[in-house]
Amino acid sequence: MIIAQQKKKNNIAEYILYMFQIEDMIRGYDFDLKKIETNIIHKFEQPVGIIEEMSVWYGDLIEKMQKEGLKKKNHLSFLNEIMDILFQLQEELLKDTDELKFIEQYKITKPNIDMLRTKSSYAGDNEIVLCMDGLYGFLLLRLQGKEVSQETVEGISSISSLIVMLTKKYHERH
Repeated sequence: MIIAQQKKKNNIAEYILYMFQIEDMIRGYDFDLKKIETNIIHKFEQPVGIIEEMSVWYGDLIEKMQKEGLKKKNHLSFLNEIMDILFQLQEELLKDTDELKFIEQYKITKPNIDMLRTKSSYAGDNEIVLCMDGLYGFLLLRLQGKEVSQETVEGISSISSLIVMLTKKYHERH
């Protein structure tokens, strides 16, 4: 909760990736708040009031995920809404002749986005959802110590550069 609040304020892309991790963690603990309290929340050395807020926060997320049918995959609707806003911002920037650096980075990144689309099961139009899922998948592979091809590293690097630029533009406007 505390980390999420900081990330949302300072770096919306990191916030999204962090929340993807929280979603997976909730799934990993079988949507059981008691397990999350024992294994996660009580590990934080925080005052009782903060611990209670964290329990409520996780409980709310569990409830939302269950209501939205996210038992195995997909993302919370509020995260999809943020990614929709980022996608709309990307579309605006691509039409703005004053955003040449962003447009150039997009042109560099577009083949990697297309390759990611062919390798994924994502059928939607929102390239930001695709990019964030790709970045998260890459992060998971790295955390698991799995080998990643140089081509994948380069592709993810260009996607990451685009998301960094988009994130900066987002925070300038919000």
